[in-house]
Amino acid sequence: MIQRMHERIIGFWYSKNMPINDYEVLLTGGHPNSLGNTIQVVDDVLKDEKKLKDLINCWKSEDEVVRLRVQNAIKRVAKERPEWVAAYIPDFISWISKIDQPSTKWCLSTVFMWLDSYLTDEQKTKAIEIMKDNLHYDDWIVQNTTSESLAFYAKQDEDLKIWLLPELQKLMKSRHKSVAGRARKLIDSLQD
Repeated sequence: MIQRMHERIIGFWYSKNMPINDYEVLLTGGHPNSLGNTIQVVDDVLKDEKKLKDLINCWKSEDEVVRLRVQNAIKRVAKERPEWVAAYIPDFISWISKIDQPSTKWCLSTVFMWLDSYLTDEQKTKAIEIMKDNLHYDDWIVQNTTSESLAFYAKQDEDLKIWLLPELQKLMKSRHKSVAGRARKLIDSLQD
């Protein structure tokens, strides 16, 4: 009985500490602000579309640095092969959007804008709702990228524009000069 309990504990520990896949191992370690092996991973994924799923799954990593590098890699893949990344829009909307990390939130706002032509009407509505929720997230990059993406969509949607303008006016009072400046610029562009 003790042996079985010991095996269960070891098995639980082992499964919890097992890497998600080889990409998680490659994206782990080094200085948090460095790319690490991100470019190597992107090059590998661009050779085989099936490997994109492994990269996406690394967003489930418990390591914040891995998730940061995943978002960087996803944006690079999306620039080269947007149709591949578009296949994962349902994942972006469902579980990835729930990750409470600034880099994931700013990645989503950028990717939603880049993949606009691939979004269904329902997906676009959900993406906009996600970005509305993220607009005042306490991170200046999230606020900048999200306001930019929402302004892009507001140029196509009068109701969104009516909602966004007062939100941008709030952001003009931000302690971050870049957020305040971008909000001013976006207000001007939406009022043209």
